[in-house]
Amino acid sequence: MGLENAGLKTDDKGRITVNDHLETTVTGIYAIGDVVRGAMLAHKAEEEGVLVAETIAGQKPHINYLLIPGVVYTWPEVAAVGYTEQELTKDNRAFKKGSFPFKASGRARAANDADGFIKVLADKETDEILGVHMIGPRAADLIGEAVVAMEFRASAEDIARISHAHPTFSEAFREACQQASTGKAIHL
Repeated sequence: MGLENAGLKTDDKGRITVNDHLETTVTGIYAIGDVVRGAMLAHKAEEEGVLVAETIAGQKPHINYLLIPGVVYTWPEVAAVGYTEQELTKDNRAFKKGSFPFKASGRARAANDADGFIKVLADKETDEILGVHMIGPRAADLIGEAVVAMEFRASAEDIARISHAHPTFSEAFREACQQASTGKAIHL
């Protein structure tokens, strides 16, 4: 691409080197998306584009990369945000978990699409949601509620106490949060 002609540097994987504000080694030149470190996701690149625009405009933006969801657009869909069990265990962070199978969801059964589950990981002491992982119907859409909850540092109990329309796929997230928070889900 001739990056060296502009004075840009790349890392050992060929990605353009940027700082925390996504500015390259050349002052005033920014890079985002698939050409920089991190996941190759369109919505990550979009957030980075906003960050760069706001930085240039003199604002003080930030991105919490932990809260950028990963989605696999297969059938069933797969989606995740936050920490995994393996990461929490490696960091010696005490956590609890809850899961809810779509086969126990009235909406999923009515749609004849009941394969999969939602798993919620929450801090053992504070109940703050640390990770959400799902496989099943509408996972690409459902992960958004988990991102909002985590962005506002909601507890599993917070989500468990919020009314969800019935019957909906999103009730499965609420039930998984109930399971994580109290050890019991209503519909299991």
